[in-house]
Amino acid sequence: MVDSALARPATVLVVDDDADIRELIVGQLRQENYRLLSASNLIELRQTLREEPVDLIVLDLNLPDGDGLSLCRELRAEGSDVQIIMVTARGSAIDRVLGLELGADDYLTKPFEPRELLVRIRNLLRRSRSEPVPRNGAMRYAHFGPWRLDLQQRRLVAPDERLVMLSSAEFRLLNRFIEEPNVVLARETLLPERRATAAFDRSIDLQVSRLRQKLAAIAGGDELILTVRGEGYVLASGVDYS
Repeated sequence: MVDSALARPATVLVVDDDADIRELIVGQLRQENYRLLSASNLIELRQTLREEPVDLIVLDLNLPDGDGLSLCRELRAEGSDVQIIMVTARGSAIDRVLGLELGADDYLTKPFEPRELLVRIRNLLRRSRSEPVPRNGAMRYAHFGPWRLDLQQRRLVAPDERLVMLSSAEFRLLNRFIEEPNVVLARETLLPERRATAAFDRSIDLQVSRLRQKLAAIAGGDELILTVRGEGYVLASGVDYS
């Protein structure tokens, strides 16, 4: 039986207070088999999320009624795993780092090439809609170190049952490590959609850093993902399923 979420077209919500930019992005996306929605501010965005299933948000950071960065942080704190691509005129490294740290899955600076945005949307949706299942497909939890990963709810569970929410990017990254424990994985392997520039792309380092911070909440957790200089990263733990 085909999962109903996979059978329906992906829904993309474009959020920007500039009507011309919204129309430009929506116009580019019409060539794809997406269900397209738009919003001009945070109030409309929130209303849409309450009423519609949304797979990906193209989110401008500077909105008339609030900051897209704050919204991204709030959505992740609420446990939302919707894909988020931040599109903004802010081009500094600090803004990109902050956006990724707050749970964005990707970041694009204005002015941008519309085809590049389209490729990034395709990659994120393709990955989110075809998440790998564990080798033991009927199992729900992957156990590693003192943690276990809930493969259905996409969250970390501590031994005391405390829950730690993961962004979509963090879940994919941790799931990739779990697929091949104790194997050094190169940046190109961990970030396949940016294979051509992965050697210079610092976003993978940011994602690994965020994961380490969350794993460090339990003694010994900060030693689970190790850096192998010049080669990549490794999950230094065995993995069991239940």
